[in-house]
Amino acid sequence: MNFFSPYRHQFVRIAACVPRISVGDPEFNAAEILALVQSGDSSKISLMIFPELGLSAYAIDDLLLQDALLDRVETVLHAITNASRDLFPAVVVGAPLRRQGQLFNCGIFIHHGSILGVVPKIYLPNYREYYEARQCSSGAGIRDATIDVAGRTVPFGVDLLFQSRGTVPFTAHVEICEDVWVPQPPSTAAALAGAEVLLNLSASNITIGKAEARRLLCASQSARCIAVYAYSAAGPGESTTDLAWDGHAAIFECGSKLAETERFSLQSTMAVADVDLGLLRQERMRMGTFGDCARCNRDDGAQIFRVITFIVDAPDGELALHRSIDRFPFVPADPSKLRENCYEAYNIQVQGLGKRLQATKTERIVIGVSGGLDSTQALIVSARAMDHLGLPRQNVLAYTLPGFATSELTKTNAWSLMRSLGVTPQEIDIRPAALQMLADIGHPFAREEKVYDVTFENVQAGLRTDYLFRLANHNGALVCGTGDLSELALGWCTYGVGDHMSHYNVNASVSKTLIQHLIRFVATSGDVGEGTAQALFKILATEISPELVPGDAKGVIQSTEKIIGPYELQDFNLFYVTRYGFRPSKIAYLAYHAWSDSTRGSWPQNITEEMRHAYTLREIKYWLEIFLFRFFAISQFKRSALPNGPKISSGGSLSPRGDWRAPSDGNATVWLEELKSNVPDV
Repeated sequence: MNFFSPYRHQFVRIAACVPRISVGDPEFNAAEILALVQSGDSSKISLMIFPELGLSAYAIDDLLLQDALLDRVETVLHAITNASRDLFPAVVVGAPLRRQGQLFNCGIFIHHGSILGVVPKIYLPNYREYYEARQCSSGAGIRDATIDVAGRTVPFGVDLLFQSRGTVPFTAHVEICEDVWVPQPPSTAAALAGAEVLLNLSASNITIGKAEARRLLCASQSARCIAVYAYSAAGPGESTTDLAWDGHAAIFECGSKLAETERFSLQSTMAVADVDLGLLRQERMRMGTFGDCARCNRDDGAQIFRVITFIVDAPDGELALHRSIDRFPFVPADPSKLRENCYEAYNIQVQGLGKRLQATKTERIVIGVSGGLDSTQALIVSARAMDHLGLPRQNVLAYTLPGFATSELTKTNAWSLMRSLGVTPQEIDIRPAALQMLADIGHPFAREEKVYDVTFENVQAGLRTDYLFRLANHNGALVCGTGDLSELALGWCTYGVGDHMSHYNVNASVSKTLIQHLIRFVATSGDVGEGTAQALFKILATEISPELVPGDAKGVIQSTEKIIGPYELQDFNLFYVTRYGFRPSKIAYLAYHAWSDSTRGSWPQNITEEMRHAYTLREIKYWLEIFLFRFFAISQFKRSALPNGPKISSGGSLSPRGDWRAPSDGNATVWLEELKSNVPDV
């Protein structure tokens, strides 16, 4: 398949449709349905669902018992089935169907000229405004049955799963409206039996507040079942004799809403999304309790499903992804969610550090402050931890430790921040001690030779940590670490010292991009004074550098991102490698969709125009290769020896006691070969 097709990367395009309806007019309704299906064919949608009783209309009461109407429903159902022969989508429509002297409210699964199966509604509401039991029978208990419909004998019952075995593999289940409102929806058992796409054909009239109830219900079912949940409800044209309809259709995936129709539209509408079945499969595999529940369900004699197979093969050529991909997976673009996430992140860090201080009966913190992002975040947390424990901020002993490459800018930033936060600021120049150590080991720099190798760098990093630990001993304090999740992922820390080591590291599971947004959040919150805010903005504007190697003759400083890649890209790679275990080619595809066009999609708050970068696929592939090599081949031994620190986000941590456990002597061959083989050089 084409690299630029979502179908190549385990996405499946589905649609939840709301056609215009004419009361008791199957021919009109069938024509509206087919018009949407033809549109879906043009858009290469694999699976489309339509509302409950959509061929007859839902709110027609005793007209459902009229033979003339039921005959016409079967006639148009035959026409829809024949028309589907040359159309790409599989289609699920709602209709009243007769069987053995009973009438059932059914979902009919149609694909390429065949009716694959018919699923009856189980739970018929008979309260408030609904009295379906007056006309229809429940499908409860009907299994291993057939039904004669539209000149065909097809599988019938509540035990059907529909499984594609083509190049677009997926398994779907059908339930109808009220079925999901009960304590044990049929889709729960279906998901445990392997269904990934759960379809609900609904009517569902609208009253004030009901739309949000639907969203909560469908989102929670998709989350519990680790599934896609697509919901389609009746819309324009339904009878308003006693009820009203908003045409609410939506698609949810693992608790998140992907797409939703415009409600109260006068025209036919549909919600379309590319659902990520690779994500669902990874989540089910990781969540052992899902498999345990499926096994218990089988052992308890739960329903056994019949699997109806069909073939969906991916379309040829490129196809734009119909889905939003966040550029910053650790940072939500939605302003309200960003505020909530920042609030929670700070409180998690403060709580973690506060508990460690209480557990060790320690009332002081020692911290190194470089004037960079990570130490800034850790210093803010340290100050707030003192507030949280009712201790003075002066108990935070903050040290700036300038070395051979420390700039006046970062040292000024460090002093401004320490003073504005009200901690105890101090400075120790490590250069004399570093020069002595370099001389002791015979390093050329001690002889005034400009040799800036890894030894030169790590002598400085090690001395800083040595000073901090001895200062902690001297003052009865705890060393608060500053190194972040992104640096740990890339191995951009000095083993045993520097940002790698501390008594407790509040930033251990906080990505670099999240730290930037946390600092912006504080700077713009109004909770800090003007001096602190200005110091924070200056720190945010400073280029990221370890400042261990002096700048060259042109003043060009040591730049972290020119060596290991842009953190915004590497954090993207980190999230999808560790959170979902996606293959590199899929990560590159997602990164391309997120980052190839700076004008597409939304950005988090406070990202200015000049900060809105774009990357070509070639650049994405290059930096992903760097990430894979550093992450899998050379960095795990550092992560295997991490100090404690709190987990912050669902993106996880790299703690050997938590989210990531791996051998220190692994290699990156499999991942690098997959990237090279499956991502084009364009």
